Amino acid sequence: MAILNSLIAWRMKKRIHQMELFLKFPNEVQKDCLMGLLEKARNTEWGQRYNFGEIVSYEQYKNRVPLQNYESLKEDIFRVRNGEKNIIWPSDIKWFAKSSGTTEDKSKFIPVSEESLFDCHYKGGKDMLSIYCNWIPETKVFTGKTITMGGSSQMNPNVKGAYTGDLSAILISNLPFWITRQQAPGNDIVLMDEWEEKIEKMAIQVIEESITSVSGVPSWTQILFERVLTKTKANTLREVWPNLELYMHGAVSFDPFKTRFDEMVPGLNYLETYNASEGFFGIQFEKSVSDFLLMLDYGIFYEFIPKSDWEKDNPKVYSLDEIQLGEKYALIISTNAGLWRYQIGDTIEFTSLNPFRFKIVGRTKHFINVFGEELMVDNAIKAINIACKKTGAEVNEWTAAPRLFEKEKCGIHEWVIEFEKEPNDLSHFTELMDSVLKELNSDYEAKRYKDIILGMPVVTSVPKSTFYKWLKSKGKLGGQHKVPRLNNDRQYLEDILKVAR
Repeated sequence: MAILNSLIAWRMKKRIHQMELFLKFPNEVQKDCLMGLLEKARNTEWGQRYNFGEIVSYEQYKNRVPLQNYESLKEDIFRVRNGEKNIIWPSDIKWFAKSSGTTEDKSKFIPVSEESLFDCHYKGGKDMLSIYCNWIPETKVFTGKTITMGGSSQMNPNVKGAYTGDLSAILISNLPFWITRQQAPGNDIVLMDEWEEKIEKMAIQVIEESITSVSGVPSWTQILFERVLTKTKANTLREVWPNLELYMHGAVSFDPFKTRFDEMVPGLNYLETYNASEGFFGIQFEKSVSDFLLMLDYGIFYEFIPKSDWEKDNPKVYSLDEIQLGEKYALIISTNAGLWRYQIGDTIEFTSLNPFRFKIVGRTKHFINVFGEELMVDNAIKAINIACKKTGAEVNEWTAAPRLFEKEKCGIHEWVIEFEKEPNDLSHFTELMDSVLKELNSDYEAKRYKDIILGMPVVTSVPKSTFYKWLKSKGKLGGQHKVPRLNNDRQYLEDILKVAR
């Protein structure tokens, strides 16, 4: 096993040299990517509609093909789900990743082509390990098994042989046997629909395995880890899995979870990724730097809408060679699964232009801007983290929404927080959050001036498992389902408070 581990690690590290092409020539690689996508799809219905075969430059592409979102694409995606071919992409599309982004009732069905499966998602998975092997040359991560916190997958009832499910389930279902042999437990458990039963069976199975790595959403991974600790009565998971060395995570900020993970698995290495049903976009490239390297050779062409134009009908749209540091951008993608100029709803900010590295700052629809405060998720996460650090508190889950003016009173932000460890003084915790938000966000600070427009925020502490029970009530346990953090209306917040009562 040691020899095999060394061979695999050596092979993985070679990929780092292949990345040098897009690190050195990012704009050229992106141009080639766009031209390749257009050539591949020139004879599809979309290719004929917009004359892909005549497009020879990005400016032509931008001027000819309008911006899209799920609403504008869903009729064509529905046709593909029902068996029609050559609509948005030339190859057969058998898989559809079921995604809602947060916990909205309406689901999206994102097409996953064979090209996007292998040249994007699987390539991203291999690159995660390549980067890790470059970090830790002496790694023994391939000597044991990995736990993958997957979702579920069901047959699409409309077409024989087509599947819908969480992206993680689609990926797991199509892994080659030589990889599934290293997974724990087997797919019969990992792909179960009933999440609570799945966690229980996973815990029983993995206790006896030699686990060296784990991947999955932090909240659900923590639940599994806690269950294993309870069953084994161990103080830390080092007693259960002494060779566990790597946790690969994404989908939500890891900051609120890190303290507890460090307690459960001292000395664990963390590697963060940015992937979604629509594609695999970024990987943490340096161990000591938490931002993401933009992955440019996965069959995805990127465009960006600056924050100043998010609400406009005809926004400015920039290519990679036009972006600037310090500006927030909405992400637009064209992919090897037939998503053309597709707005995924995520917002990013570049931290480096050589190479192109970035951080996620939120969602175009998930922020609070009722009073002109323009509060983004990245501001909120930093405020919570600093308040936790200064008070010794630990947070499991949270959400926030505005409370509007009442007679002569000003408006406020109401936060609902589920603490793993509550602060001794909740008022002090709230004051610290408010102070940090003022420092980070000049718009927020201006609206908080003398409490004229926006008053001191209110924090409501709810019992442990409140958010879990709320997700369960919505049928959203497991997989990629996430708690919506910031909203301009109070629907989510009021629903969560009802569960807490």
